[in-house]
Amino acid sequence: MTTPAPSPSHPLVPLSAAELTRSRELLAASGHLAETMRFASVALAEPPKAELLAWREGDPVPRRTRSVLWDRADNRTYTAVVDLALEGAEAVAEWRDLPGETPNFTVDEWHEAEEALKAHPRVQEALAARGLTDLDLVLIDTWTYGREVMPEQWRDRRLGWADVWRRETPTGSPYAHPVSGLKFVLDMNTFELLEVHEDDDAARRAVGAVDASPVVVGEYEADLLPAVLPGFTVREPLAALEITQPGGPGFSVVDGLLTWDRWQVRLGFTPREGLVLHELTWVDDSRDQQQRRTVGHRLSFAEMVVPYRDPSFDHYRRTAYDIGEWGLGYMTTSLELGCDCLGEIRYLDAVLTDSRGEPYTITNAICLHEEDDGVLWKHVDANGRAAVRRSRVMVISFHATVANYEYLVYWRLHQDGAVTCEVRATGIMVTTPLPPGEATPPTGVLVDDRTYAPIHQHFIVARLDLDVDRDLSTPGALPTNTVVEVESVAEPIGPGNPYGLAVTTRTTPVRSEREAARTTNSATARAWKVINPQRRNAHGAPVAYKLHTPSAIPALFDTEAPQFQRAPVIGNPVWVTRHHDNELWPAGDNPTQSAQDTGMTRWIADDEPLESTDVVLWHVFGIHHVPRPEDWPIMPCDPVGFSLTPSGFFDRNPTLDVAPPRTGDSGGHCHA
Repeated sequence: MTTPAPSPSHPLVPLSAAELTRSRELLAASGHLAETMRFASVALAEPPKAELLAWREGDPVPRRTRSVLWDRADNRTYTAVVDLALEGAEAVAEWRDLPGETPNFTVDEWHEAEEALKAHPRVQEALAARGLTDLDLVLIDTWTYGREVMPEQWRDRRLGWADVWRRETPTGSPYAHPVSGLKFVLDMNTFELLEVHEDDDAARRAVGAVDASPVVVGEYEADLLPAVLPGFTVREPLAALEITQPGGPGFSVVDGLLTWDRWQVRLGFTPREGLVLHELTWVDDSRDQQQRRTVGHRLSFAEMVVPYRDPSFDHYRRTAYDIGEWGLGYMTTSLELGCDCLGEIRYLDAVLTDSRGEPYTITNAICLHEEDDGVLWKHVDANGRAAVRRSRVMVISFHATVANYEYLVYWRLHQDGAVTCEVRATGIMVTTPLPPGEATPPTGVLVDDRTYAPIHQHFIVARLDLDVDRDLSTPGALPTNTVVEVESVAEPIGPGNPYGLAVTTRTTPVRSEREAARTTNSATARAWKVINPQRRNAHGAPVAYKLHTPSAIPALFDTEAPQFQRAPVIGNPVWVTRHHDNELWPAGDNPTQSAQDTGMTRWIADDEPLESTDVVLWHVFGIHHVPRPEDWPIMPCDPVGFSLTPSGFFDRNPTLDVAPPRTGDSGGHCHA
């Protein structure tokens, strides 16, 4: 057995390969880990928030792992907490059965399922009937189920269903050629083929066969396009663009702690969330002495729900929970200089485990770099004297490939104290071929020859545990924040407002979890502030950060719809809850094969008070994707996001001290 790895400098430093190996070995030595068990995930068991707030440099560094496992022999699910500093049976601090729950699917299973299905005679027969005999050109893509669409007789199984796609060439895009009207149902523990589902419509069943497919331009790589798009040539490249920092980057990273300008943030990475921002602080020297001020305790993505709004045979099963059912961390891809990132780049690797608990490394999982962001502020006075400052931003990013879609995630720290988050969705839309003469259904848009893409939605749930200006003078002091809703209101014409010009703001606190679910209202420019009533700025107002929600989208679900019942969190763009360490996943800890919500609606049922306490802000945003031909055969990035801006957090513009920019090659400066 491995010996305990050297203790890192902080409790939130991501797990190393040695620590992950030791965790698995301790579980095996305890007798809990049967040969038939697989790991759905292994992650750092973060200390409770109260312990983290009380922890000080020099204190012992707790190192625990939390694993979710399932037994392929009986389909039972377990969670285990292992203390890496202990030995023997004492190291397993918790071993708990999770009856009736199905953990996330794994990348290993996805590959094993395809291999098993391709080897099955019934699958080969069904494919051959459609002219598909070269299985190297076939992609079988396994999805998870929601309980409401699972075949009733198999609902006690770890169940998957599979799409079929075909490539024209060994390197061609499989998503160009869906095989319509054919689905396979399999037991993911045994990889037993349980059912072959075929559309009752004979014409639909024929579509997707080699000799009945529409003629589509489904390739997107330059070397493949001339064969399907006559006359295609690559346009002349633009002039070279080089981004250099001769003195090196303006940031540093030590043991996961990023320091840049006035910002500090600790970088984490989990199998489920991917990138996590911990302990986000601003160093403020505008007061009597330099002071570290807290902004956020923990920021991440907690769920991503992607329902396809097409009730046809090909799509009615298709609702993905990309975080809860698969994990953004597991789907993270390595980044490459000059392609994904430009400039003076620093990368961080991520260490995860496969389903057997063996560690592996995603190299260059996180990209860190600075970007010029244009003008920060400028004014030209009456004498023609110009004062200008340029803006620099710190970018923290990672990219995840979830089957056909890519999600490119960028957190940006700004010099004015703002934090912005952007998700750029790209990749390849799911499409469906149409039989000759059949009209495009109203639930989709025609994007190629006899090929439509269904309307679908991407709901991303950000968990924003903001601790605005927490009292750091008392070790372990908890936050005292309140979320308030701010609206602008036009006052009626009257004696004090004869021209109808007056606009005022009205602020309403979210007092308890009965009021947790909030809605947007563009008519009143509704926004939300996280305020600290116990900390005031120089003008007497409570310090605050404001959430802006430009990418909120409507759910468009009947509340009785089964998919909505699984994740009612998508029904509102903003939620406010009382902080609890175990309330991380708003659609439930294990939403795979779920029927009802075990997250947000259960958390708020006790109606806890929310004023002057430790609150969590949740923002649901995303893409309401009505496809267009320009999104095919590969989709240009569609950016969505939100921002957190200081609102009375500072006494004045915090960028007055930003140095003037240098101008041109002469080494001169813009006017101060």
